[in-house]
Amino acid sequence: MTKLTRITVEATVNAPVAKVWKTWNTPSDIMQWNTPDPSWHTPSSENDLKVGGQFKNRMEAKDGSFGFDFEGIYDSVVLYQEITYTMGDGRQATTLFTEQGGRTHIATTFDPETENEPEFQKQGWQSILNNFVKYVESN
Repeated sequence: MTKLTRITVEATVNAPVAKVWKTWNTPSDIMQWNTPDPSWHTPSSENDLKVGGQFKNRMEAKDGSFGFDFEGIYDSVVLYQEITYTMGDGRQATTLFTEQGGRTHIATTFDPETENEPEFQKQGWQSILNNFVKYVESN
């Protein structure tokens, strides 16, 4: 199988990195923002943020038609800077956090899966990231 080009999504949050980091990693917050659009939700979230720790976010369509567990194991955790993890199917993702002047830039780069078009995947991950930005800035 040819390795697909990695995909990057990014956004800037009008909040300091400590708040961004906490909101990104707290299960009760994850359940509020981790959705690509209003027809989806995250009814449960578990997060053990340390190297070798696991996370699992249950994502479901609100109409009950589809759902899946988004899960992985942390490979690298650098406080307020970087989180790298390997998903259950072996794909990897890295999120970098960079604070400048009280604002935090987030960039996530991930290995695409092979079922959906890369552009569709990028749009989905970007929508979730945009939802995160809205959630942080309104709380």
